[in-house]
Amino acid sequence: MAPFEALYGRKCRSPICWDEIGEAQITGPELNQETSDKIIQIRDNIRVARSRQKSYTDKPQKPLEFQVGDLVLLKVSPWKVAYKLELPPSLGNVHPTFHVSNLKKCVADENLHIPLDDVRIDETMHFVERPVEIMDREIKQLKRSRIPIIKVRWESKRGPEFTWEREDQMKLKYPHLFADAVAPAS
Repeated sequence: MAPFEALYGRKCRSPICWDEIGEAQITGPELNQETSDKIIQIRDNIRVARSRQKSYTDKPQKPLEFQVGDLVLLKVSPWKVAYKLELPPSLGNVHPTFHVSNLKKCVADENLHIPLDDVRIDETMHFVERPVEIMDREIKQLKRSRIPIIKVRWESKRGPEFTWEREDQMKLKYPHLFADAVAPAS
């Protein structure tokens, strides 16, 4: 069975098969020329694809080597193994063996330390960024409506961040921010 037939469940409608389906029949030199042109086009496309794939494969890979005592960045992935790390006691529940692809050379300040208690992670292993306080209020004037917006300071893994958010949506998600807040003047 041809790959086309396996994929689509019917025979390919090439010029050679057109007489079986009942369409106009190409015969003689035109059939040979059209078929030869299609074969050349297919070969050229395959050659280009192979060349592109070969260029991806031939890129030189930079070998990763680590020395005892090197700091590394770790991407946790439970099914690959290669390096066994000496982890701090606060990471006692993490298995210490990791595949080399999960490690990166760390060039950070060794004195910089973020306590794990301060890092909030949700069930999908993403950082949870929480709003801390309302910094400012404005009314966004559209053509036919006015939308109250607030400037919110967020607790983030990168430090304090500020965004403008719709007040009504923030009240639904984070009512504790509005407990001491005074309503804006209309």
